[in-house]
Amino acid sequence: MSLALHEPARPWRGIMVATALPLREDLSVDYDAYAEHVRWLIDSGCDGVVPNGSLGEYQTLTDAERARVVTTAVEAAGDGSRVMPGVAAYGSAESRRWAEQAAEAGAGSVLLLPPNAFRAEADAVRAHYAEVARVGVPVVAYNNPYDTKVDLVPELLARLHGEGSIVAVKEFSGDVRRAYEIAELAPGLDLLIGADDVLLELALAGAVGWIAGYPNALPQASVRLFRAAVAGDLGAALPLYRALHPLLRWDSRTEFVQAIKLSMDIVGRPGGRTRPPRLPLAPEIEAAVRAATEKAVAEGLD
Repeated sequence: MSLALHEPARPWRGIMVATALPLREDLSVDYDAYAEHVRWLIDSGCDGVVPNGSLGEYQTLTDAERARVVTTAVEAAGDGSRVMPGVAAYGSAESRRWAEQAAEAGAGSVLLLPPNAFRAEADAVRAHYAEVARVGVPVVAYNNPYDTKVDLVPELLARLHGEGSIVAVKEFSGDVRRAYEIAELAPGLDLLIGADDVLLELALAGAVGWIAGYPNALPQASVRLFRAAVAGDLGAALPLYRALHPLLRWDSRTEFVQAIKLSMDIVGRPGGRTRPPRLPLAPEIEAAVRAATEKAVAEGLD
């Protein structure tokens, strides 16, 4: 597989980092630190950023904050195609408004969860994605059945793709077997790795992108891992994957925001606090994340 995954025509490919959002001690957003973080990630080899995802604590932001995060990311990236804002909301009309805001800011694509105010049936899911797709910006579906209680199974994804509502899917179910069924049912739908701790498995199954968490702390090692994995170079990928996996698995746990921000703090990045209702890590979890991060740094991973 070619390593030139990120291209202007398909800007959702490659490593798109779901950015953590730096907060000051008073829990206000530090936009300057965020802009610097976006630039650092791209300079470190990442292809782009995903602002206003769960890792960016979008649920706790005001409308003004959420909009400014997007414009800050686009300005800092220097190329709007490198930015994929999350546009999840309780209502389809609100998701569409956030997609319009992303398009006006110059973003190249948007990331959209299914309806999450209730356990939506297939027809409601289809109508939701169709409504946002009308904005005209490419829509990447986000399958997170744990948080939304709505599972974008391969058959439904194929239908959404066939209807022109989505161009790709961020797959977070953890079931790597789905990669092959998605490829069979919707061969034109791009598969994006949605959970850090199944990166290698999904890359070998044909994923062309990674919406990633841990590159916030260790971008260069993450880039090396992803490039080796999509190239099928197990000799390079497997040792890195094993070394990073004690950290990557935190991306699939409830405390992922706090864990990734702690790792960022340890390596000198602007991690910081989280907004309520997220609480500081329990001492035993903090110790585990700290130990794994310090071990990775000691082994030269960056």
